Amino acid sequence: MAQHHPDYATLMRARGFRMTPQRQLILEALGAGGDHLTLEEIYARVQHIAPTLNLATVYRTLDFLCDQRLVATADVGGQKTYELVGEEPHHHLVCRSCGEMRQIDHAALHALCATLDREQNFTMDMEHLVIFGRCSSCRGTAESVASASDTHVLH
Repeated sequence: MAQHHPDYATLMRARGFRMTPQRQLILEALGAGGDHLTLEEIYARVQHIAPTLNLATVYRTLDFLCDQRLVATADVGGQKTYELVGEEPHHHLVCRSCGEMRQIDHAALHALCATLDREQNFTMDMEHLVIFGRCSSCRGTAESVASASDTHVLH
């Protein structure tokens, strides 16, 4: 599912902020990544272009971009990762066993949003959600291991 990314410079100006060279570099590094990137991966990418940019600046800039909801962060596989926020919300299913990550469409969670709004009087801010569980392959492996252990009888 391809994400189309908005014109971040225009969005920043509309919100009263400048598009600094550091912000532009980090957004470009994320855009070129096509995947969830760690702070270290983003830092390595911008270092090739701007060797004087330090890790603290990259971290602070990512924090700012997350506050502006231009970048989403998630804990995936025990690591904090970053990803550009597209024009449409999107979400991921992450297998706790093998780490497989699948993107799912926002429409799949529309009913949950509506239920929480109606029953809990709660409106979700949900541009990016990561749901952990087990994929079909790992679930099948876990079920066959459980079945095998259930067949052992002590005499």
